[in-house]
Amino acid sequence: MNYQVAIIGGGPAGYTAAEAAGKAGLSTIIFEKQNLGGVCLNEGCIPTKTLLYSAKTYDSAQQASKYAVNVPEVTFDLPKIIARKAKVVRKLVLGVKSKLATNQVMIVSGEATIIDKNTIRCGEETYTCENLIICTGSEAAIPPIPGVDKVTYWTHREALDNKELPESLVIIGGGVIGMEFASFFNSLGTEVTVIEMLDEILSGMDKELSAMLRADYAKKGVKFLVSTQVTSLEETEAGVTVYYKNADGVGNITGKKLLLSAGRRPVAKGFGLKNLNLELTERGCVVVNEQMQTSVPGVYVCGDLTGFSLLAHTAVREAEVAVHTILGKGDSMSYRAIPGVIYSNPEFAGVGETEETLPLKGISYTVNKLPMAYSGRFVAENEGVNGICKILLGKDETILGVHVLGNPASEIITIASMAVELQMKTEEWKRIVFPHPTVGEIFRETL
Repeated sequence: MNYQVAIIGGGPAGYTAAEAAGKAGLSTIIFEKQNLGGVCLNEGCIPTKTLLYSAKTYDSAQQASKYAVNVPEVTFDLPKIIARKAKVVRKLVLGVKSKLATNQVMIVSGEATIIDKNTIRCGEETYTCENLIICTGSEAAIPPIPGVDKVTYWTHREALDNKELPESLVIIGGGVIGMEFASFFNSLGTEVTVIEMLDEILSGMDKELSAMLRADYAKKGVKFLVSTQVTSLEETEAGVTVYYKNADGVGNITGKKLLLSAGRRPVAKGFGLKNLNLELTERGCVVVNEQMQTSVPGVYVCGDLTGFSLLAHTAVREAEVAVHTILGKGDSMSYRAIPGVIYSNPEFAGVGETEETLPLKGISYTVNKLPMAYSGRFVAENEGVNGICKILLGKDETILGVHVLGNPASEIITIASMAVELQMKTEEWKRIVFPHPTVGEIFRETL
């Protein structure tokens, strides 16, 4: 059968494109070799946040006395935490399937292979299409550390399903994944060490606030080795020994468990991408325009394979743009305001430019900063802790970037994202009426 739209990959980009195309009346087929929802729903965004919420609830219960609430004894049940995570994932995967079925999308389970831009083979069947949208996502990058093939290690996948709390955990990589797992296991009592090759954790986020978050977790007992290169790995009776070198010389540390979280790489092999002869970047990602169109007419790429942003919310918007383009609706992708969030405790979120990116672009700016305690709601709900809000302004007072350390940064950053995307000026943003009392008021106070 011929379809108007064929989609390879059932992650956030894929299922969003499928739902939008089906809802618009286009005959649509989607191929997924594992589980609908992709990495994000099955082993990334959703399961990690489910675990982190359990850890945050445990933290809150332990600190209840700060709020004049007495909790005699606080315990947790890790197997039940993992079971709840699995339940949440199952529920949301069924929700995705239901949406696709409602919009008459044909779902094919199996590994799809591209024959040409209009032909796809899956198993023994061959399918044809008028438009092809490729949404193959990304996979964990395993760094070529000497000894890595001889030791037992976790990636995010194994860490999510672990039902026994390790006494100690060494995490290689201080990015988003590494820090979120550091937060989870630290809250539950594991001795955590984070090793980061760069001079600060959370590369790409505001450096000043990243350092503040690192200092906060150091107080909680997490050990950090930044500007540190891992030189080799060795399996021992005590666990896995990580050898490293930095400005202080050479050293080693042993953990009962080792988590590799050195980033992710787009999936570009194994499904016949080479048969399309698309224009690629130096890093092997697919070149697309603002409508997500590739160098081959009728072929679109959305999500991690574009290399712009390995984030689910970016992929969702790219998918919408691709389908709108197929439908002939004017739309284009903007990367001006892609929010980034670290679901630690406290949360850390940012959008737009940073103090590191602006000088590289030769853009002059000013900084407005305020402690989060300037928000009455924040003070009421965050006893004994503080945070910071930073707003970067251009010469004409345009909002260039906003960065927040403090709960609930993940929820209020959307307000800032709109200001950055719409290129609002200080006076325009200040005219917006913020409900009182809310933590979001911190933006108005900082302006």
